[in-house]
Amino acid sequence: MTGREYPDRPWVGIGCIVFRGDQVLLVRRGKPPRIGTWSLPGGAQHVGETTEEAARRELREEAGIEVGRLTLAVVVDAITRDDEGRALYHYTIVDFAGEWSGGEARAGDDVSEVAWATPAQLDGYDLTPAAHHAIAAARDALARL
Repeated sequence: MTGREYPDRPWVGIGCIVFRGDQVLLVRRGKPPRIGTWSLPGGAQHVGETTEEAARRELREEAGIEVGRLTLAVVVDAITRDDEGRALYHYTIVDFAGEWSGGEARAGDDVSEVAWATPAQLDGYDLTPAAHHAIAAARDALARL
């Protein structure tokens, strides 16, 4: 067991949905879980770290970029159940939205590849429905600022 399987509490994950013009930053996972799949940058929050600090750290570690102001986009409960219906994995993911402010996107930490994708290109990355929803929520959140 990894400690994340059959948890006694949800694990807090922090995501950051970054836009550069109409493009959104995507990362290809380089390690389990979901190795090889395209997703949004993010990872586990550390003890003593605020959610915004975690979002900025994950962006630096995974993609080498910085963002300006962050705003809450969406909170997602990612729950995977086993055959008996028990929670095999449970992540509560807090996704922030922000605009790229600096740095050249490059794969780092547990990421094997990065890409900036336009809305028309998103279907080519085989993102989960939750990722599509988060991207749309992030666009809406930034439009309200």
